[in-house]
Amino acid sequence: MQTAIPCTLMRGGTSKGLYFLERDLPADAKARDAVLLAAMGSPDVRQIDGMGGAHPLTSKVAVVSKSARADADVDYLFLQVVVDKAEVSDSQPCGNLLAGVGQFAIEKGLMKAGSPTTSVRIYMVNTKAIAVARIQTPNGQVNYEEGDARIDGVPGTAAPVMTDFLDVAGSNCGALLPTGNAVDELEGVKVTCIDNGMPVVVVRAADLGKTGYESPADLEADTTLKRQVEAIRLAAGHVMNLGDVTKKTVPKMTLIAPPRAGGAICTRTFIPHRVHEAIGVLGAVSVATACVLKGSVAEGVAKIDGFSGTGSVQLQVEHPTGFFTVDMEVDTGPDGLNVKRSALLRTARKLMEGQVFVPARIWRRA
Repeated sequence: MQTAIPCTLMRGGTSKGLYFLERDLPADAKARDAVLLAAMGSPDVRQIDGMGGAHPLTSKVAVVSKSARADADVDYLFLQVVVDKAEVSDSQPCGNLLAGVGQFAIEKGLMKAGSPTTSVRIYMVNTKAIAVARIQTPNGQVNYEEGDARIDGVPGTAAPVMTDFLDVAGSNCGALLPTGNAVDELEGVKVTCIDNGMPVVVVRAADLGKTGYESPADLEADTTLKRQVEAIRLAAGHVMNLGDVTKKTVPKMTLIAPPRAGGAICTRTFIPHRVHEAIGVLGAVSVATACVLKGSVAEGVAKIDGFSGTGSVQLQVEHPTGFFTVDMEVDTGPDGLNVKRSALLRTARKLMEGQVFVPARIWRRA
């Protein structure tokens, strides 16, 4: 006997995951996590007995419900299902799966579609912040494919999903600069600890003996580097108000180098123990913010011609498979950097809709 749970498999940005209505999962978090581990096939490096894709980017879950808040239409809880451990984490948001939340909400009847577009106000439960996604809905129907939007890491083109992030600065750590400093020294290395939607530790690749242009596979194979990066990450957890991050997936660790493909900065990101083939959505926003922060480790590395530190700026964040464009409006004053707006482009596609099956014994325990 198995238990069937309604769900939708979607690609959101450069990630892929299962989307559930909150009401279709157990209310108790521990029971819910047991069900999701079974659905994904964790813990197992291949996730052969579940829907997971044997990589953190394809072992994700979005839990969506109608919001009771006056400033939001739906609530979105992101859950990272760890591939090789019996662990489900809610310690971070995911801007990639966020790209599919509006479409899922419309198609599940959580809100009514307009025409030609629908703005969906999404309360991100993980960070208690609001994002507004603009979904193309001609004739009241979600459009996934008809469009010329292209994002690196995803083949072809699709309908654009423009997302504005509102008041995400410090949403995880309590402040844009959790330590109060543009630069800190951790484990003998200068870093910038920053949280503009995602806690990130930015470090110059050269300070770790790297160029910053290595492939993800080469970085993952460097055990000495990985130990050094993890030591910095663990130290950063305490100073960033995240506590002991040994079992957490934040902060992310981003190595930076001068751009070499016409962008503002080149990045390699540990998420935290695998190296991202691209860069996370909110991680890119935090890195872009570090690039416009006076005195950060990105100063002198990032190339932002003609920007005074105040006003609108568009930055292309280079990563191993292309670049990520971040639009920002910031102000630099006596109290430091104030981020007024962060926005970016994603695409999403519904891949499959139906039911995922978990062993009945697990559902009964739940």
